[in-house]
Amino acid sequence: MLNIAIVGCGNMGGGHALAIGYGTGYTDWQIPQVIDEEIEATTTDISKILHLSGICDIDPVRREWARNEGFRVYESYEEILDDPEVDIVLVALPNHLHREYAIRAMRAGKHVLCEKPVCPTSAELEEVLKVSRETGKVFYPRQNRRWDPDFLLIKKMYDEQLAGKPLSLENRIGGGGADGPFGWRKEKRFGGGMMLDWGVHLIDRIVQLNKSKIKQIFCQVINLNGTDVDEGFNLTLVFEDGFIAYIESGAGHYDGITPAWRLNCEKGIGEAQAMTGEGAVVLLGKKREGDFSAVHNALPVRKPTVKRGEEFNFFLHMPKNVDEVPLERLVFDRNALYRNLVGCIEGTEEQIVKGEEALRVLRIMEAALLSAERNSFVEFE
Repeated sequence: MLNIAIVGCGNMGGGHALAIGYGTGYTDWQIPQVIDEEIEATTTDISKILHLSGICDIDPVRREWARNEGFRVYESYEEILDDPEVDIVLVALPNHLHREYAIRAMRAGKHVLCEKPVCPTSAELEEVLKVSRETGKVFYPRQNRRWDPDFLLIKKMYDEQLAGKPLSLENRIGGGGADGPFGWRKEKRFGGGMMLDWGVHLIDRIVQLNKSKIKQIFCQVINLNGTDVDEGFNLTLVFEDGFIAYIESGAGHYDGITPAWRLNCEKGIGEAQAMTGEGAVVLLGKKREGDFSAVHNALPVRKPTVKRGEEFNFFLHMPKNVDEVPLERLVFDRNALYRNLVGCIEGTEEQIVKGEEALRVLRIMEAALLSAERNSFVEFE
């Protein structure tokens, strides 16, 4: 059993406090969770591997919330670092503070689990990783969306080529509203912007699918509210093996947070909508029946034959010439990241989310923002 203390008890830090403090692993404390008994049976019981020593936050409202939940509240970060019982510090502060607090923790003899983005710049992360090597302490980036069910299903389609050789992929996530990013995330000085928010996860998962080099990057950013950060972006990654990824994210789409995936392959497509994986499907193309070309190349009619609304709209309900391939139910350890963190520290597991991988993702994001500034493709690797 390892002891962990959290610095920063806002949205994400508070979620971690509940996840670890109650041993469930559920971090989204505003969202009602759906319990899946089959997944729970294979999920690591956090209460057996981690103990929440306490939290630290400068906001008196957050401190009072933690006390009401029954969690210890440290009076300062120094008190956490001086506590010999604390093995791990979870850094859940605004992004511009990650480097300083992670380095201080490792120099104090603590391992670090750091919220994403682990740093706002690759140069800062290089400093952090250097200290990790010098001190021998684990620095673990919390790029946890690798374990989202929708991604795991897309990865299965990709790895097993369920629709043939993958050619390209489209992935988007919207959300937000008229005011764009909220809180400190709408200020550049704090490491705000959608690239550093959702871009980390979206890019991290794409490069887990395709391991080849990225040759070119093109990006356009969206700003609807006059903030000094990217409120959304459209990103194209061109890989050395010919695979292309199209990524879109924004905080001003005026829609829900539902992500969408489309994996375009030689023999069909793979799709996933909900984060929970429901509705994921593989559609395999099939040959058209009859003399398709003769029918669809016939002379057009001279005038409309039906009134609008009397029959279905062909363009809204075009016939799909595909076979739907059912996917096996996905069962996974939703607490795998916490388990792997403990395993790394205890020497029983290899680190899954590596610092060098987080560093590459940061460099991709930096190249993307440079592309947006220049309005041109950027050569990458």
